[in-house]
Amino acid sequence: MKKPDILIVGAGINGLVAANYLQRSGCSVTMVERAERVGGACVSAVATVDGQSQHYALGASVLGLMQDFVFEETGLSGRLQTFVPQHPKFVYFPGDDEPAWIFRNPAELDRELANKWGEKGDVEAFRADEARIVSFLQDGYINATPPSIVDAKRVLGDTLTDLWISGTAKTLIDHYFTSERSKMFLAMTVTESGPVSLSDPYSAFTLPLMNSGSVFSGYYGFVKGGIWQITEELGKINAELGVQIHLSSKLVDVDTAKGSARYERAGRAQKLDYDYLIMGTDPLTATRLVGNPEQIENTEGQRFRGSSGKLNLMFRRPVRWKYGSDASDSDAAFRFIFSVADIDEYEAATLKVLDTSIDYVPGYMQIYCEGAAMRQINHSEPFDRLSVFFKNLSLGVSGDELPDVERQVKEKLFEHIENPEDCVWTRLLTPRDLQQLFHFPGGNLDHTMLTGGQTFFDRTYADDPATDFYRFGSLENVYLCGSGTYPCGSVTGTPGYMCSQQLLRHVGLV
Repeated sequence: MKKPDILIVGAGINGLVAANYLQRSGCSVTMVERAERVGGACVSAVATVDGQSQHYALGASVLGLMQDFVFEETGLSGRLQTFVPQHPKFVYFPGDDEPAWIFRNPAELDRELANKWGEKGDVEAFRADEARIVSFLQDGYINATPPSIVDAKRVLGDTLTDLWISGTAKTLIDHYFTSERSKMFLAMTVTESGPVSLSDPYSAFTLPLMNSGSVFSGYYGFVKGGIWQITEELGKINAELGVQIHLSSKLVDVDTAKGSARYERAGRAQKLDYDYLIMGTDPLTATRLVGNPEQIENTEGQRFRGSSGKLNLMFRRPVRWKYGSDASDSDAAFRFIFSVADIDEYEAATLKVLDTSIDYVPGYMQIYCEGAAMRQINHSEPFDRLSVFFKNLSLGVSGDELPDVERQVKEKLFEHIENPEDCVWTRLLTPRDLQQLFHFPGGNLDHTMLTGGQTFFDRTYADDPATDFYRFGSLENVYLCGSGTYPCGSVTGTPGYMCSQQLLRHVGLV
């Protein structure tokens, strides 16, 4: 039997994962990537200060949504060292002398939120129900089973499905919690990538989805050297397996009837034939390449807006936090700083940047202490580095045009740091920058907003999603598994894995 020839467009995490599984299963895989390196949005850049250079995460910063079996089966687990802070997260609200601690243990968290935030709800019930939803999602991932509300109701029942999947985030949060601060901390997940209202249908689903990674049992952590090591190493593994990778190669057009594609490299046009084409790109790029006018119109009508920015910082000496603990990993713990005081103010700030005339509305920031994490795994670097992921930015302006926004973010951050004078380098990236750097439609990290009409079973571009969820339209030889497809964006590789299994079933190799 002839090996199926697979052409994968895009060497981001999903394209790389799909290539790995397909090549190991007996296919002949070729990849075309327009950038000069693999990785998509999981890549590094270099900061140079006083002649000393250091890499930092240009796009993705932390790992958490990947599945443990993908990490192991691709070969990544044998090549990379990881670190997950065990210390509780720190959460700061305006006017607090001390932050609240977000414990992993539900009983401890229940007591902490009651003492610090006056919470009278049921934290333990929330965590228990969330675990049931996450288990359902993870079963679907490993079995590469397309999602459906029918299956959700069969496994979870009507009540949990309506509350956690098809319901609104506001209803879900109000069901379990009473305090404004508890609700805002949970709402942060819902609005992480785009300006989604807490009252949008299906917005509840974002909460279990973002905790459904199993590589760290639902938590987030770091990779020694930087998260970009995942895609760099997977590119090397794939090359060792025999995957052919053409970098700095831009796809020009595709003939789906003949099974051929043309791409340009160094000004020269070249052609590739294929049996199956996998688009590991954002859905808008894919649709414009292989879609018909109706499909293009429908995809262009999706909600793509992103509103998250990122500030990278370098420090000459390790950051000294004004509040921490004696635990060895206290400095590496995740930190969250809010600029709003109640849930209504939070919602207003989230949606205000839909007005493109408004550059920035303070909401919250999450701090990834990457340098401290590297020290925990004995990785020496010339500078200590922080990555601050923050809301709410419009799509209109690049970071280098917003010095006042950078100043505001730094001032808020430095309120909690003893040695701000050690900060020697910064770089602000806005949704506009992310759009230009990584070709994100609308500057959205996940490519589409997780809301009604484009979440769960809707995140498909197939005419018959019940049987061919990752197929593109009715084309029998074209598939789509970029981060705009289910389950979501980030450094997961799960869509790539699920797509590869669907294709392998189709050709009879599994």
